[in-house]
Order: sequence, then structure tokens, then C-alpha cells
Amino acid sequence: MFYKIKYHPSRHKQQQFLTLRLQTLPVNLMAYIPPHMRRSEDVRKASPFPETLQPQFQRILNLRASTSHQNIVYARHAISKWFAVGLDDDGQFPPNIHLEPTSLEHVERDRGEKPLILVNSYVTEEDCKPERNCSKSPWEIIAENVHQELVSSFEILRKEMDGQGSEKVKPTLVARLGKIHFRGSPSVGLESVNKTQVEEASLRKLRRSLYTDIPSSYVEIIRDGVVPVLGVDFEGEKDVYLVKLSDNTRPDATIACKCSVMENKKLVLYKVELNPVRQMVIDVSCLDKNLDLRVALCTKKILTTPTDDEMSDLINSAVLDSDMKGGLRWPLGASSGGRYSVIGTWHTVTKIYKSSSFRLNVRDADRFDFKSASGEAAREIVLKLKRIVSEIQEPGAESDSISSMLEDSLRLIWDKFLL
Repeated sequence: MFYKIKYHPSRHKQQQFLTLRLQTLPVNLMAYIPPHMRRSEDVRKASPFPETLQPQFQRILNLRASTSHQNIVYARHAISKWFAVGLDDDGQFPPNIHLEPTSLEHVERDRGEKPLILVNSYVTEEDCKPERNCSKSPWEIIAENVHQELVSSFEILRKEMDGQGSEKVKPTLVARLGKIHFRGSPSVGLESVNKTQVEEASLRKLRRSLYTDIPSSYVEIIRDGVVPVLGVDFEGEKDVYLVKLSDNTRPDATIACKCSVMENKKLVLYKVELNPVRQMVIDVSCLDKNLDLRVALCTKKILTTPTDDEMSDLINSAVLDSDMKGGLRWPLGASSGGRYSVIGTWHTVTKIYKSSSFRLNVRDADRFDFKSASGEAAREIVLKLKRIVSEIQEPGAESDSISSMLEDSLRLIWDKFLL
């Protein structure tokens, strides 16, 4: 399987650097590689709970399981949208674009199907120069679609941000890179979708998710080729353990406990948040690129009330273990006392770069979800568009100014990150 790469060496020094690097490599080496075709560098990891407790623990989880094992929460007025960039002049998918199944073990186990991804059959740079008469650039098209929904979402959010008491609401606008996966929905099954002649109307009826695990070769290009020419400052590296808890006094919420590691290899809790709430999610299939784009507005509620003894005891009893999924385990007999239950663990190591307009996170993540008893390791690229969020929160913020910032940010992402 091959995926197309498109570079423009005349635009910027960064593209020149990438072109020089790629001249010594096969063109398909840097293309997006579906997860089922990658060689795993991770050894098989065990469950964080002792084997003697797993059957009993799994029965408890089955009773408490929610409709989404990832604890994804959408706001009541959330906006969710998908569209494709790179269609032909008639607004149709070009003949070189088709759908192909990709294999993910935990998805197949949970849902019994292989999701579909859009694949470009062109394999060389010369092949992938379609003749189009579009008067707008791809980032302009994306910016127009995002701007209207972003302003609408913030108007609703602004009314809800006051009167939160001890829970401070923090909005974040992020751009995530990955590959959009299409899954069957109650109205349309994957078996009925035409995979060779792709129709936009059919894809809109499917469920979708963004798979954010990026090939390590791509991460190296971003780290070694893109970052040095962006003029960003290296802020540092964060090594964080995230313990996700259910709280029987908040049945609809998930508590995220962020922890660092002390010298004695014990966790120390430094921040407690409620799980992010998605206010806006816009997914963009980028047909002329190797990766797709998600622009999302999320909010987090930061809990400022002191943690109780029960939560602290649960965090303190965790044992660091790199052989375990999520990086943590609990000793035999460890108990939370009844109010809290561990439902997930994350171990993330993030290199952070910042500029005046955005923050770039290059992250290695090891996650384990207790409800589905599945884990995954991922390398991820996340851009936090902090300047736009600051501007849109200012009283009397002008729509044209926000639109201009959004367009500039999306052009940067399109040119330098969506290879």
C-alpha cells in the first residue's frame, strides 16, 4: 500500500529541508502507514491489576460501563462536522481516492468491524498534481468552515462560563493530526458503502473517529525539520501520569488526576480536572495530504477544592511499572473505599514548544482503559491555538480579526505539518 507525499520546495526553507531529506529515501517511506502495517516497538504489556483480581474487577466494570469506553463527553449544544478538501471541480471525490479497511485490534474487538480510511492511489509527486480551478486555497476553505462554527460555539460557551463556583472553566482550541476512521452507523453499514467510487453523502452518514498515532518517521521530520525553522522556543519536557477516576457522587463525570513522580518513585498529585467537554469538533479529510486534520474546541473544569483522603490514598497506592499498560499498577488488596474507582491510566512524555500564537506538543502516550480492558501506545502531534482563544474571549473581539488569525494558523498547519 502506498500513500502520496506532496512537497513544495520553493515555498519555504522548511520544505527545502524536507525535500533534500526525502531525495535519499523512497517516496513511500514517509507516507502515512496504517497501524496494522506498522512494526510494533512495544512489548506486550500486562493489565495494571493483579490476575487474581481481574475476573472480579471485570465484572464490576461491566456493570459500570458507559456507552463510550473513552469517556468522551459532548456539550448539549456541541457542533460536529466533517468535510473533505481536495475534491474535483464538480465537488466529487477524484477517481484516485478510494476507501480501504484498516485493522485496529481494540476497535475490531469492541465493535466487530474494521474501520475504513480514505486512501490516495497516487504514489509519486508528479502523479498527484490534479488540475483544479478552485479560486480558494485549502486553508481558506477550512478557515471559512471553522470560523462560523467557532464563533457560534463560543457565543454559547460564554453564557455558560459564569457562575461555576469552585470549578474554573478553561477553553482550549486544538488542531490534531491523524487519520479519520469511518465506522458503521445505525443507518448505514460499512458493507453497503461503495469503496471505489466514494460518495460524500454516504460518508456523512457514517460514524467517525480520528486515529492520532503518527508514524515515528513523520514525528522525526516534524522534530528535526519543522521545529527548527518555526522560530519556536523549547519550553521543556513533561513526564505526566494521568489517573482517571469515576466518582459515584458524579455519575456523569470522569475525574482526571494529573500526577508527577517524586524521587522515591511515588506519584504526587498536582492538578484535578473533570474530563474535557467537546464544544465543537470539525474533521477535515485532506485528500492531497498524508494526514487528516481535526479542529476542536474543548473545555475543562479545573477543581480547586481540596482532594479528600480517599482520593489521595488511591493515588499514593499506585505503583510505577513500565511493563504495565498505562505505566501503573495497584497492589493486591488496594481499595479506594467505595466512592472512587480507577477507570483509566495514561503515561505521557511530552516535548513542548511555544510561540506567541500556538503551543506545539510532541507526545508519546501509553494509555489503558479499564472499561474495555484495552490499551494503546501512540505518538501524537497536537497544536494548541492559544492566541485565537485569547482574542475571541476579549470583549468586542472583531470577527474579521479572528478569521484572519484562524486562516494564518491553518495555512501554517497545512504547509508545515500536514505532509
